[in-house]
Amino acid sequence: MLEKNTIELLSQGLKQLNLADTSLDKLLAFVTLLEKWNKTYNITAIRDVEQMVIYHLLDSATVYRYLNGNSIIDVGTGGGIPGIIFAIINPQLNVTLLDSNQKKTRFLRYAQRQLNLTNITVVCQRVEDYQPQTGFDVVISRAFSEVGQFLQLAGHLCASDGKVLAMKGPRIESEQNSKQIGFRLIEEISLNVPFLDAVRRLLIFKKI
Repeated sequence: MLEKNTIELLSQGLKQLNLADTSLDKLLAFVTLLEKWNKTYNITAIRDVEQMVIYHLLDSATVYRYLNGNSIIDVGTGGGIPGIIFAIINPQLNVTLLDSNQKKTRFLRYAQRQLNLTNITVVCQRVEDYQPQTGFDVVISRAFSEVGQFLQLAGHLCASDGKVLAMKGPRIESEQNSKQIGFRLIEEISLNVPFLDAVRRLLIFKKI
């Protein structure tokens, strides 16, 4: 059972982000599963459940308002961050969670069953090998240290009128090469994540 402080932390964070707390119980159930599986399978480097709430749940929830469209793919999703958070917040979204690590996708499928998330699809495959029939409205990742590499490997997943979103920390390398990959940076947003004393940024790209 989660501590009362953890529950209040998430509740207050959602309130700061102007998100309804209708997703609170399912988000708490997810972080409980993540903490449990993490002890055996090392899904995330973060061990403390309150830190998981801040660095995973609230960090993802902060980005939710910038999603446009119904089809989302989270590339290198790991433990489902941020994609599964989006799917919980908005059951109308169709979210694909892509990762090549079998133990992590095993966890995601377990979480999908336990939380009855009918709006997610889990794919265990390398991003460069995944060739869906149609592109996605939003291609997002927090897994890549280099934005250029992300665009190069995952750009083919983006619909012609879709967007690519890169969740980044305070240091961002030059994006001058993005045009050579067929994308242009249209927006760079500084994010204020509740209870996180660190700079987070969101880079939004469109196809040229």
